[in-house]
Amino acid sequence: MGLPEDIPSGETIVEYFRPFLNHLVQLQLTPKTIRKHVNNLWVLGGEIIRDLNETPSLRKKPIHVLIFDAVQDGGLLPYGCDSEDELRSFESTCRKFSRFLQQQPR
Repeated sequence: MGLPEDIPSGETIVEYFRPFLNHLVQLQLTPKTIRKHVNNLWVLGGEIIRDLNETPSLRKKPIHVLIFDAVQDGGLLPYGCDSEDELRSFESTCRKFSRFLQQQPR
């Protein structure tokens, strides 16, 4: 369960996810594939919020820096990842999202 101070960070994270999800829709990926990426982004956002709570000094960093750092090299290791398949799927989304972020104008 999150904390009230997580709400602004969470809303900002979602603002960064939205263009990526729109990009996936424009690629005409199957609904199942888009759902997989949505679920993985949900996990990614949760991990970023978890990091903010465990390391309060991270709240001083801009959210876009936290997101970019989190998706580098296939992403961070998600808490409670139950299988190799889930981890591969998560890493795939992080790599795709990282490439998307790198292509966006600053």
